[in-house]
Amino acid sequence: MHRPPLSSAHGLSRRQLLQAGAASALAGTSLHALAADTAWPGKVIKMVVAFPAGGPTDTVARITAQKLGERLGTTIVVDNRPGASGSIGTASFIKSAPDGNTLSMFGMPALLAPLMYNNNAYDVEKDFLCVATVYDLVMGIVVNPEVLPGVDSLQALIAKAKTAKPPLNYTSSGTGSFGHLAMEQLKDLGGFDMLHVPYRGSAPAVTDLLGGQLGVMFADLVAALPHIRAGKLRAIALSSPRGRQMLPGVKTVAEQGFPGFDFDSWGGLIAPLGTPAPVITRLNRELKDILTNDQEVKDKLLQVGAIASYQPADAMRKRLLADRARWTRIAKDKNISAVG
Repeated sequence: MHRPPLSSAHGLSRRQLLQAGAASALAGTSLHALAADTAWPGKVIKMVVAFPAGGPTDTVARITAQKLGERLGTTIVVDNRPGASGSIGTASFIKSAPDGNTLSMFGMPALLAPLMYNNNAYDVEKDFLCVATVYDLVMGIVVNPEVLPGVDSLQALIAKAKTAKPPLNYTSSGTGSFGHLAMEQLKDLGGFDMLHVPYRGSAPAVTDLLGGQLGVMFADLVAALPHIRAGKLRAIALSSPRGRQMLPGVKTVAEQGFPGFDFDSWGGLIAPLGTPAPVITRLNRELKDILTNDQEVKDKLLQVGAIASYQPADAMRKRLLADRARWTRIAKDKNISAVG
């Protein structure tokens, strides 16, 4: 005896019912995601900075947070969690809930911190999401003119270093920092020597440079620029031509005998793994508009020594991995480590 297929009261087959249920579930998921995106942020956003207050990453984060918060209709508070070249704050951040309410301004010292401290606190390739680059940070070789009165160029510094007894000291924001690695590379290229005296951040290093305890620093311009403008420090070389936006009369390292020596430090916004795609998209869209079209923000960043620089998530990730490979190679070649 032939039996008709099972059906609903409206004549739908079991397969049709299942298909309808699946479609309804997908629609519900899409509506839920849309609702979540519409509701976000809905409360205060925390922006983690894994470095001390007053440093370059912190300074840029505060300028960016104010404008980004206005656009999102909420307040963004900066949460400083310094230590171990950014690895302590970053390791803590990656455990945050992926709800879009905790973000982080990632700075380059944290890129190599796991290598410098011989730990696996995080992996920049897989432990967080890139949102967008935010700023480029031009570096500069600066001297205390009272300690080194005749040093007004890179070649003059190299000549002084080659004859100084005892050897000249130089400082940076820390072991494994861009300033440290760049100067070590430059020492090899120029055939001179100076002893590195690391500090825990740019601010204390600049303080002792101003005090005369040290004569030379490979510094970020956020830390050094106010003192250069005041005449207390002298800039003798820039890491790249972009620094002329702030110091038009200073030549680059490349222009003073080292062709191809061109690099900037930089930073960008990151989010915890699992942060909803609509949140990342919205953040990216707002940052692009702020960093390319908001002249007030661009001027504020330039005034403190940073350059507004937007790149989308994919480009930021590629840049991050390329820089990790480059500076890891230099650190290993020079046997640079923050542990004994």
